[in-house]
Amino acid sequence: MESKGEIEELDENQLTADSGELYLFQWLSNLERSLRHASTETLKETQASVEATLLKVLIPSEPYPSPGRPLRNLAARCLLVLYHRGESRSLFDTLRVLLKPASDIKATDKDSTRIAAFWTIGELMEAFGSQFMSFMAETATIAIKTLRSSASPHVRYHALTMLRKALVSAKKALSDSLAKDIIKQMKNGLTDKALPVQRAAAAVLTIVYTPEDSVTLADVESIMNVCVKSLEHSDQVTTQSLAQLVGHMLAATQMERAVAVAEQSQKGKKEQEDSDISTPAHIAAENTKILLTPGDMLSQISTQFNKAHSRKTRAGIFMFYVTLLAKLGPVFVESNYSLLVSHLMTEIVSYPKNGATRYDKLFIRKLVGALLRELIALRMLTEQGQIAAIQDLSSSYLKRWPALMPGQVAPSSSILTIALEEVAGLLQQLGNAPPPVQDAVSVPLMTLLTHPSHSVRVNASWTLRCFCYSTPLRLPKAMLAIAESLQRDIESLQSPAAPSDIDRRTLGHSYGLAALVAIVPHRPLYVSFDVSASVLDTATQLLKRASDHDVHIAAVEVEVAWTLIASLMLLGPNFVRSHLPQLLVLWRNTLPKPTAKDNVSGRSAAEWKFLLHVRESALGAILCFLLHNSQLTTLDVARRISSLLGNALSFSNVFLSQSIEEVSGPSVIEDTGPSIRTREASLRRRAYQCFSALGTSTLTDSVQSSLLQSVLTVFAGPDIDNISAMQASIASTSGSFTSIWQMTDGYAYGLTTLETSEDGIDQSTMSENPRRGHSNSDSIEHSISALLRKPILGACEHDTLSLSMINPSEEESWSFNAPPPVSSVCDAAIELFSQLLPAQDLSTTLRTINHLIESNRSPKLDKNAGRRTAVMLNSVVAIVRTLRVAMISYHRQSKDTLGHSQVTTALGAFLKDALVDGDPALRSASSEAIGRLANISGSSFLTSQTKVLVDHIVSNRDPQGRAGCALAFGSLYSHVGGLAAAPILKTTVNLLMSLSNDSHPLVHFWSLRALGHVINAASLAFAPFVSSTLGMLLKIYLSDTHEAEGGTLNNANIGGDLQAYPLVCYILDAIITILGPDVHDSSRTRTIVLDLVHEFSVEDDEPILVEAIRCIQHLLMFAPEHVDVPEIVNRFRRHLGSPRRCLKLAAIDALYQLVQKDALAMSRLGGDSLVEDLFGMLDGDPSIDGVRNVISSWLLQTAIHNPSAWIDLCQRIMLRINASQKVVNTANSLMDDEGQSLSASMSNDDTRQSNISMVATSRWRTQLFALRCLHEICTLVARFGRREHIDIPFARSHGIPVNGLLVSRVPDLIKMAFTASAAYVTEIRLEGLVVLRDVIQVFCQAPDPDYPDALLLEQHQAPITAALTPAFSPDSTPEILSSAIDACAVFVGCGVVKDHSERLTVGISKYLINIDIHAFQESGNLTMGNFVDLSPNASGMLRVSILSAWARLEIASSEQTYLLDVIKPYRSILAPQWIASLRDYAVIRADSEFIHDASAVALDPSYASLGKVVLLPYYASSWATILQAIANAMNRSDQSISAAILGKEVGSSVNGIDSMAEGPAPLFFPLFGLIYEALATSSPDTSSRVDTVIACLGALKCLLDPRYSGKALLEPTIFQEFMSLSHRIAMTESAEVLIHLITVLTTFAKHFGQYSSSKESQSNTAILPDSVSTHCLKIFAYTIRHSRHNPGTSSIKGDLSDIAKMISGSLSAFHLIASTTELVVREDVRGIGCVLYGELLKDETSEADLITPTLPAFKSLLAIPCHPSVRERYGKLIHGLLSSCLLNADEMRGREGLISSRKVKTNLLAAVLILTIIPPQVAVSRDVVEHLFFLISQKLEEGDQQMALVAVHCAKTLAIAASGSELLRACVRLLLPALIQYVAKMVPRVDDGTVSEQQAISIDEVWKTFATLVSLAKEEQRSRLLSVLLPTITLLLRPSQMPPSTIHSSGIAHLLSLAASSPASFKEATTQLDPSVREVLEMSIRKAVEGAAGTVQQSMKPQISLRSF
Repeated sequence: MESKGEIEELDENQLTADSGELYLFQWLSNLERSLRHASTETLKETQASVEATLLKVLIPSEPYPSPGRPLRNLAARCLLVLYHRGESRSLFDTLRVLLKPASDIKATDKDSTRIAAFWTIGELMEAFGSQFMSFMAETATIAIKTLRSSASPHVRYHALTMLRKALVSAKKALSDSLAKDIIKQMKNGLTDKALPVQRAAAAVLTIVYTPEDSVTLADVESIMNVCVKSLEHSDQVTTQSLAQLVGHMLAATQMERAVAVAEQSQKGKKEQEDSDISTPAHIAAENTKILLTPGDMLSQISTQFNKAHSRKTRAGIFMFYVTLLAKLGPVFVESNYSLLVSHLMTEIVSYPKNGATRYDKLFIRKLVGALLRELIALRMLTEQGQIAAIQDLSSSYLKRWPALMPGQVAPSSSILTIALEEVAGLLQQLGNAPPPVQDAVSVPLMTLLTHPSHSVRVNASWTLRCFCYSTPLRLPKAMLAIAESLQRDIESLQSPAAPSDIDRRTLGHSYGLAALVAIVPHRPLYVSFDVSASVLDTATQLLKRASDHDVHIAAVEVEVAWTLIASLMLLGPNFVRSHLPQLLVLWRNTLPKPTAKDNVSGRSAAEWKFLLHVRESALGAILCFLLHNSQLTTLDVARRISSLLGNALSFSNVFLSQSIEEVSGPSVIEDTGPSIRTREASLRRRAYQCFSALGTSTLTDSVQSSLLQSVLTVFAGPDIDNISAMQASIASTSGSFTSIWQMTDGYAYGLTTLETSEDGIDQSTMSENPRRGHSNSDSIEHSISALLRKPILGACEHDTLSLSMINPSEEESWSFNAPPPVSSVCDAAIELFSQLLPAQDLSTTLRTINHLIESNRSPKLDKNAGRRTAVMLNSVVAIVRTLRVAMISYHRQSKDTLGHSQVTTALGAFLKDALVDGDPALRSASSEAIGRLANISGSSFLTSQTKVLVDHIVSNRDPQGRAGCALAFGSLYSHVGGLAAAPILKTTVNLLMSLSNDSHPLVHFWSLRALGHVINAASLAFAPFVSSTLGMLLKIYLSDTHEAEGGTLNNANIGGDLQAYPLVCYILDAIITILGPDVHDSSRTRTIVLDLVHEFSVEDDEPILVEAIRCIQHLLMFAPEHVDVPEIVNRFRRHLGSPRRCLKLAAIDALYQLVQKDALAMSRLGGDSLVEDLFGMLDGDPSIDGVRNVISSWLLQTAIHNPSAWIDLCQRIMLRINASQKVVNTANSLMDDEGQSLSASMSNDDTRQSNISMVATSRWRTQLFALRCLHEICTLVARFGRREHIDIPFARSHGIPVNGLLVSRVPDLIKMAFTASAAYVTEIRLEGLVVLRDVIQVFCQAPDPDYPDALLLEQHQAPITAALTPAFSPDSTPEILSSAIDACAVFVGCGVVKDHSERLTVGISKYLINIDIHAFQESGNLTMGNFVDLSPNASGMLRVSILSAWARLEIASSEQTYLLDVIKPYRSILAPQWIASLRDYAVIRADSEFIHDASAVALDPSYASLGKVVLLPYYASSWATILQAIANAMNRSDQSISAAILGKEVGSSVNGIDSMAEGPAPLFFPLFGLIYEALATSSPDTSSRVDTVIACLGALKCLLDPRYSGKALLEPTIFQEFMSLSHRIAMTESAEVLIHLITVLTTFAKHFGQYSSSKESQSNTAILPDSVSTHCLKIFAYTIRHSRHNPGTSSIKGDLSDIAKMISGSLSAFHLIASTTELVVREDVRGIGCVLYGELLKDETSEADLITPTLPAFKSLLAIPCHPSVRERYGKLIHGLLSSCLLNADEMRGREGLISSRKVKTNLLAAVLILTIIPPQVAVSRDVVEHLFFLISQKLEEGDQQMALVAVHCAKTLAIAASGSELLRACVRLLLPALIQYVAKMVPRVDDGTVSEQQAISIDEVWKTFATLVSLAKEEQRSRLLSVLLPTITLLLRPSQMPPSTIHSSGIAHLLSLAASSPASFKEATTQLDPSVREVLEMSIRKAVEGAAGTVQQSMKPQISLRSF
């Protein structure tokens, strides 16, 4: 369109076209952008015409379209921009013009125009009303008239919205009478038939009563009454509005108001929260008071609650509490917590009517629980508040039972139950409970286990379990105490003198103990496992005794026993395995086959009850066994168990065939125990659950088909259980059955409580699906409204097994709610049905499905409407679940059974009936079932089903049916998938589009929803429909009927919960994802999409905004240049502060995407303050997980650039000291002074500090996250290896500013670690130690910036020690101790603390040493200073930690030698312990079968099978360290270690090889096995893996010594395995590892080279093919061959130095093997080595030089003496090598580059090496030698400095070697010409002083060569030789130069030495020189001699001598 500055005219001709509305919409969108960006001049010029056009849009005449929602919104926004930026004079006229149509009440045909006028007036008045007060009265009058006279809810809603907006700015202009009239009319509005009008009226009243002090008591009461009346028929959105109003009114009563009626300024909400009623002291008390005390205010709500009857009204009234507390704010709630709780308990829970039935009790319990938990505890209480809350609940309720003093009344069981649930939740939130909390709860919880009420006992057990889980130090004591009480109870059970409640007490204690046993697997370090063994003993004893007692006592004993056994099953296979045979016997005895005797009636009800109870309890234990010990469930065990389960079911059937009546009525009264019906249901439920857990595979076909029959009768049998028979008959006669969801008998005709998730497809795409309209569900509102659709409420006391079953590490476990047995038996039946049916064959499947359908059509159901609905729902849920299982587990098989046409025809018809039924649950379940069925069957079902649905839609106008069919289309398409469903795409889309235009909210809501699914499933196939769909979306957006308030009265009332716009936005999002990057192709499509998204993203409704954010996220991916990122970042930040949770989550998601994409850009836009806001959110609501991801991602990308800023942030979080450390008086202010001063001293800009709207303490989970961030920062810096972050001198030298670097923050890091180490929450202490360890590891080598030789950490020793100290205090847990010991070891071993004599004993190391290391020698528990009662597991774990800490020191001692003295005194203790710990690890790793037969290894008794699992991870993490320490010690040939491995005492003779014959040392195999396993398994973590592998190889090298290994490795199988492993390592590992492997194999060959795996020793003259030497040589050869790049094979990776070391190692190995063999074999070995080396010499693949570093090893191989008999072979080898070297060098002639020069250089060096090393007896041909000399000469002439230096070196070496070889002596003269020429070439360089350092070295080498040549020459030839050499040397002498050059000096020195060595020849030669040359020579020598004398003179001056120490 136009450029931004220009303002385009509207072209009216375009409006008449078909796309007129679209044109207008885009013109307005464009206009708004232009107006925002235009210059003021342009605005003023065009203002009049733009105004006129906009008014035409709002008050349209032909050709303008009617102003739908987006048009009026846009036009109003354009006017606002115009008046804000331009002239506002004409605003008066505009308002006048708009008021005309607004007041036109008669024109009913122009509703949309009136609405547009209302909307625009409202917007303009809200912005400018204070300047146009005169319009206020008129606006108000129009609104009131419209409210009275108009029929359309939509128009009335907008009239009131206009009134509300006008009142916001111009309320002062109202006359009193008009104000009264408004209030009166609005109160009428609250009871209006149209819900949107109620919502608007509530909003107006909120504004009317806005200065809170204007509210009177009468106002509050009247509004309260009106609102309560309206609740019964309101939908969720309206309830929300009414609740907001009531909350506002009641909160107003807490305002301080002057007693004198003086005007008080209007107070904003914020101020109102700050001036809090809890601190009235600062306000002059006599002048102000509040209207109602907090208690009276709350009573206003509770009075109404107790009056109300219907559930819906009561749930609505509870929403009043929610909004009221949200309005009053966290500070009020925290300071009045005990008042709030006591109000709820006394006014609501204890009100007699509220506990009339079991359902009422549970309903109240859920409501109060939701309020306390989800609103108050999770959102409002600070940690300090949580602690106070627990103390308050404990002292006010838990400790009040039993009532001890006369006059005291104990709280009722309902109150106690709620209090216990809340304490459990708070304990889970708090984590490790601080001491005051521990004192508050530990005693009362124990006492409450004996309460008479079953609910209280179970909840007390649950709370106790939460307490001991979060504070595990209390666990062992609690377990012992309960076990003792239980023991006492059991003993006194039979005694007649026992108190009357002894049975309850016994049961209560057993629940408590079972709950604690269940957490042992999660907290294994705290409990000694002998406790669990004794619990099992108790249980089996009880079972044996039970038969001797009467039914009443026996029932208690049996339940106690099986409850305990069930919880023990959680300890897992290692515990259960040994007891399984015993358990199977017990089960067999408890569950016998029913006999004929059982059929005879004559048993009393009590006996039947007992028999059912026994069986049910035993099945509970079987269920736990099956769930937690699957690996023990072998086929045999499974068969046995399944027959026992069958017995239980048949017993249950026998019981049902008898008609046994109980004395009491059917209601379940808590104290009488469960009824006999309930017992039977429990038994059946357990049996079904066990079958489900057992799985279908182990059941026989007959069992499966009888089970299917059995479960069908339970969930779909028309014969109703007699519990509801009576109600059913009453209901059917009186016709009073309304809906099954309204039932409150807790049974609802046997309805299932399993929910099929709301439209299962959606879970992935729209996690917060917009079905729930506005309140898309903040969890508490959802919890309350969800209760209305639950006729059956669950509670944990319905199933005591839930105490054991829930996994405590899952955060939300408190919400576990088991339905009562009569309902859960139906759930279990459906679960089992869904597992069994997919596994059946066709005939069974068909029979079962037909049976199911017949049951639904049974005539018996005609009399019982309730049961009919329940059966229908149960059946559909069962089918959906069956199809889910079938699609996942039995897909192929089910195509022929469930997908068979006979089955699908029957099911299709049945599901269609369910689909068009109006029930939402049926609709969503059956549509999913149809989709899944179509997936499993074939295309025929798809087409027939499509036809059925289309026919139904065409022939029926019923909205319920149409909605169902639409949803089914969506489901069909998404389950079948885009390809298979392609044929029906066109039909589907056309149909759904036309249904989407239907005005009924139900129809268009579900059609749009289904269309969204279809688009997502069809993906690219949908592309042809994109433009038509976009057109439809705009049309829907423009249509009045699709607005939530639009349409007829009925539609407007439904529309609130079924909003269309979020779905329009969802479809828009789906379209954007389909277009993807193609969004760039069509500018028309793109502008429509962008305009629509923009329009939705500025709407007010939260569900729309959530979807709009998702659209923006996709646009950011596909069209980022069209998105204004800074603007949306600001918008997202505003959403972060939103009170609505979904909006927060969506904004966080979007921010995460932005941060992932470009964190640095986000840092520029958001900066620190955004991260701080995010931390603040994390603190405010820890459950929002996305925040952590955003921060972590940001940190990962930016921390390396600016670690300091991140540390500042974390420090701010940490320094708000954790609540339990510091009791902050939060009521007075939001930030205490100390916090302010701390932060001021910490960061220069503490202004940011005030932005955080939170109390001055961070929650511990936030602090934990901050510490984890610090850990991330340290790891990142270490990983990136940026040296400036660690080394200040380095940073300074590179000019990097120090203050931003990590190293500058070391003190802060240590300070935070210290803060953390003093916390009470275990997790924080552990994380603090991790950070401390990071600091030590990262900075241990960092130099001190001020003292060059010191280390940085030396100055921080004291704080580090201080931070470690608290870990060794008595309240420390084993994990903390272990971590601290580790950190100490790192600190002591890193070399910071050197002078150990003083410091170590005083400082840190005392911890390591003081832990009484001698205690190790006795097995059993460790005693460590203050830690008296450590459990065996904890002491086992600490033993491992301590040993691994000492091992670290041993490893470090190779670098830090001072540690040797530290370790020395303890070696004799450590060595056997290290070896023993490795042995234990090996034993634990071996399977437990091995443990039973522990004769081979004396096992420590504390490692019973249970400890195994616990200690395994600790061993696994530290065994490599210990192994490395052992290897180190063995390398030092430490006696203690040798003795320990050999199993001898130190000092007994540990001889060398003599002991070889005895066989391997006792502990050789465990160690070798561990090493072998570690080498053979590959682990993902590379860095630590390499260390482990190297440690293993190091230890293996030592272990191979024959005195340890004997001949164990020569066993053929072991030998083969070991060799193949070595081959594998050679082929896969890097050179770094292979160096060590070669050392190992060399050692192996050294000790066992002459052995082979088959025969004994062999002669030295031959190597057998399977001998040790041969195998080792293969690997050595492999490493040499693959160290270079061979085409087609992989080469070994690694650093150059490592590869060179590896080659040298292999060559040395060849040398070793060759020197241990003789004759031919030796030459073979040498030959192989030389040939391989020859290949390296020939290599041209890389520039790297592998030859030079490996020449010494090659030399040693060549130098092995050779036997005269094979000398010829040796000679051939040498000749061949020499020739190949020379050929290699020749090949490079004419080539340049690094590779060629390297090759020439290395080959020359090798050739020279060969020539110099061969013994004189080996002949070499003269030609070869001459050629070599020729090559050397040639290289000297070529002038390359590097090459010349090599050539000179070669010449010198050969000259020196010539003294020993005739041939060389004869040829060496050939070098002379080249050398002389080389010197001559240097003359010009010497003259102009450009001789390089290398050339100077070369010349020095030439002089040395000359000297050697002179010494070689015979006496008579010397003077001739010198007469050539002297002039050559003189060429480079410059006697006149001062100071003399290096070349001059070295020349003189050599001349003098020549003169000294052969004076006669020298003299003779000098006389023959040219006079000029001789003159230079003499002058130089003379100067040199004089100079030398002078320097001697000079150096005799006196000087101070420094004494050396």
